Amino acid sequence: MIRVRDYSIRKKLTWMSMLTSGTALVLASTAFLAYEWTAFRKEILARVSTQAQIVGSNSAAALLFRDPRSAEQTLAALKAEPEIRAAAIYTREGRLFAFYGRQGRDPESSLPGELGLRADRHSFEGGRLVLFRQIVEQGEVLGTVFIQSDLQGMDQRVKRYSAILLLVLGVSFLAALFISSRLQPLIARPMLQLAETARVVSQGRNYSVRAQPGNRDEVGLLIETFNQMLAQIEERDAELQEARAELENRVVERTAELAASNRELESFSYSVAHDLRAPLRHIDGFARILQEGWASGLEPEARRCLERIGEASRHMGHLIDDLLNLSRVGRRELNRQVTSLKNLAGEAVAELRTQTDDRDVEWRIADLPFADCDPNLMKQVFANLLSNSLKYTRPRARAVIEVGQKQDGDETVLFVRDNGVGFNMKFADKLFGVFQRLHRQEDFEGTGVGLATVRRILDKHGGRIWAEAEVDRGATFYFTAGPTGEAASRPLSEEAVCEDTR
Repeated sequence: MIRVRDYSIRKKLTWMSMLTSGTALVLASTAFLAYEWTAFRKEILARVSTQAQIVGSNSAAALLFRDPRSAEQTLAALKAEPEIRAAAIYTREGRLFAFYGRQGRDPESSLPGELGLRADRHSFEGGRLVLFRQIVEQGEVLGTVFIQSDLQGMDQRVKRYSAILLLVLGVSFLAALFISSRLQPLIARPMLQLAETARVVSQGRNYSVRAQPGNRDEVGLLIETFNQMLAQIEERDAELQEARAELENRVVERTAELAASNRELESFSYSVAHDLRAPLRHIDGFARILQEGWASGLEPEARRCLERIGEASRHMGHLIDDLLNLSRVGRRELNRQVTSLKNLAGEAVAELRTQTDDRDVEWRIADLPFADCDPNLMKQVFANLLSNSLKYTRPRARAVIEVGQKQDGDETVLFVRDNGVGFNMKFADKLFGVFQRLHRQEDFEGTGVGLATVRRILDKHGGRIWAEAEVDRGATFYFTAGPTGEAASRPLSEEAVCEDTR
């Protein structure tokens, strides 16, 4: 059902005019009818009261001399009043003395009885007027006149007035409709034009259009203000377009400068790393020659120094390799494929199994989803995280390393959990930085680049990584690998299945 507030402004103006004029006419007609009804009741009451007084005066002698016939003749004069239905004269004792009834009415059906006849009173009941007036002669009450009159005259007058009022209402409604149809365009047309202009501006984002100026009234002031607002918006939009173009140029320039700087930095890092390799190989080679050829002639302290020189050069070589790997990850373009993450984790476990021949390690690889990722890089993520867990569970008699997933709202979160030595969460922000370590080199080997490489790979995939741990109670690394989902339910081929190892 259409609500009135959803009507067009033309319909609203028409209805407003019709309802206003109609309400005013109905209220005026109702007041007029109420006045006429009250005035007619007063008029008929006054007329019947006068007739009762005349009858009473003319019947006084008949009551004194006990002449009912004379009283009936007096009552018969009421035939001239067609609205009089019945009339009667009662004695002072309340007995019926004389009676008049129109069209053969009998006293039993027309008279009210003998109670309350001594008091002057009247009442409107059942569409008639009932009136009692005492007959008084020289201060003495001789009897009572009773007159019953119908209200047909009043009903006919009300019907006649109602017909006239309905005719006036109909004509008034037609006149109001005609006038409103002629006057409403003065208001509706500018408003409709303004609404159409607003629609064009909203849909086309064209702030150069203007609404046609209207009259010098409130609607015209609204249109003028609307046009001023459009002018201000157009000016600001032009300024924003200019600022956006300038900002885009600056972004392009800064991006080009940043790309050039990154290329120079990567080239520098790569060159430095390669240039460092030769001196390190020389240092390590000469140290080995001294150990192999002249170790017997050296003091024990000198042999220890040679060993430390060799270890330091080899450690420096590992650092250079990890830095080169990190640099290659930053430069490498992603080759995204829908890949089984469970397969990647299983392959990483299989490669690490050669390092655990002398250890009791329990691997728990849960069902993992498929992901749209670079398989080689994502395999490196699993390899680095699992290798990290394998290293820090070395003090445990039985190492437990778990790979699984959980749902965080609509996001699938993967995790690698172990029961290793853990770390203090106060230093968790240092985990994924280059060369950042939370344990001593003497306790656990490493270069501090592996987790930084993991973070860079996940950043390239649009994922993230974080960790939770307690000292001596293990650690859990959580990460997201970009889009995962509908491919997770597809069956794996026999070649892709990597059985869980315990």
